[in-house]
Amino acid sequence: MIALAGTIGTGLFLGSGHAILAGGPLGALLGYSLIGVLVLAPVLSIAEMSALVPLSGGVIRHAEYFFSSAMSFAVGWNQVYGAIVGVPAEIVAAAVITNYWSGTSVSNAVFITVYGLLVLASNIFLVRVYGELEFFFAILKILLIVGVNLMALVLVSGGGPDHHALGFTYWRNPGPLVQYLGIQGSLGRFLGFYTTLNNAVYAYNGVENISIAAAETKNPRRNIPMAAKRIFVRVLLFYVLSIFFVGMLVPSNDPHLLKSTGNATQSPFVIAAQRAGVHVVPNIINAVVLTSAWSAGNSGLLAASRNLFGLAREHRAPQIFARVSRFGIPYVAVIFMSLFIALGYMTLSHTAATVFGWLQSLTAVAALVYWTIICLVYLRFYYALKKQGISRDRLPWKAPFQPYLAWMGVVWCIILLLTSGWSTFLNNNWDTETFVSSYINIPIIFLLYFGFKFVKKSKLVPLDESPVARYVEIYENGPQEPPPKPRKGLHRLNILWS
Repeated sequence: MIALAGTIGTGLFLGSGHAILAGGPLGALLGYSLIGVLVLAPVLSIAEMSALVPLSGGVIRHAEYFFSSAMSFAVGWNQVYGAIVGVPAEIVAAAVITNYWSGTSVSNAVFITVYGLLVLASNIFLVRVYGELEFFFAILKILLIVGVNLMALVLVSGGGPDHHALGFTYWRNPGPLVQYLGIQGSLGRFLGFYTTLNNAVYAYNGVENISIAAAETKNPRRNIPMAAKRIFVRVLLFYVLSIFFVGMLVPSNDPHLLKSTGNATQSPFVIAAQRAGVHVVPNIINAVVLTSAWSAGNSGLLAASRNLFGLAREHRAPQIFARVSRFGIPYVAVIFMSLFIALGYMTLSHTAATVFGWLQSLTAVAALVYWTIICLVYLRFYYALKKQGISRDRLPWKAPFQPYLAWMGVVWCIILLLTSGWSTFLNNNWDTETFVSSYINIPIIFLLYFGFKFVKKSKLVPLDESPVARYVEIYENGPQEPPPKPRKGLHRLNILWS
């Protein structure tokens, strides 16, 4: 359910409108579909490693054993840095939505404080509390997705108050693709489509966190691969289908898509409902987007604290962050990361909010860096098994299409990373903020990696010395997890969660 909740958020409910605006209905559909396939590379890669080595900290711990201590240090602190900005951003989103929805004049500072304390409480106590909250939030998101897609189907078919069947009207006029930035010809249409890829990356960010709390997950060798295998179905049902309907409901030249309100009125689903005369939808979407932002803050704090915990366990951070409660929760790391929620108070100033929004975009680019590193670490893991003559059939679970999927992830993530700020290189279109937010992660990750490598004399773990054989033996000789209970009746049709 954590994996399911991680695939649905404000990137779909609010951000999909920008994809329609930039790429048109076809461009947005292709962009979200392609990134949906791309995200399978890091998800399936981390799931295979975590099934064999279920450790809290995810790829930070795996990088230490299968790649190098320098890579462990670099990816760990890169994720901590991303969370320092990302978690308060989600809390602020929840506060802004609450203020808009409730119609009160209460300062956002009050809501930021309340939501910050709630997120801290759900992470500092039992993980069961966090799990129950995420389960509840995921159910709300599923219900909203099903609801808005049914609404879309009705409106497209002519069942709305105006009884006008839209069909593929907006695919014909203004057209399936957009002449992005006024650039004429096939180049403008391609650039519009290419812009939607960055929107999709932001929307899918976080789906790879299914293994962050692996050591705290019940039956991780069974449940983590199960969650990973169902990612594709979730992406297809939730994202691709929703984007397809959005492109049929809202024309790419709708003036409301140009507005950046920060609440549900920016959602293309709301725009479609308003165009058709359905007025109750904005409040419903606002309510669920609120839980989505809160859920993202929850999962962001959990992932960040486990990353910091993983760094401390590998002596890449102060050892105080390795302290755990009697329930196994790294409470010091949780408290430390939660302190940065106070950065949300910066948004109380309009100028600071602009800067904070710029910093928030850095977390989306950090996702590409993170996906690249997951795939690189997996490739070292894969070739270490091959070098030592260990069959992948001995693993608890082996991901399909490997190592080709991981190689695809590395190549395309790097291409997207290098071209993320392409618009700044057009004539008379230079934007320093866009350039910095698009490329600053590259020198940061290299500085972290080579700085640690130089100071600590870190070396790449040789393939024949990688500890894969030891972990395979631990798995084979250790207690086996109980098999899943056989499904009966309608439960056999459930393809979303166990």
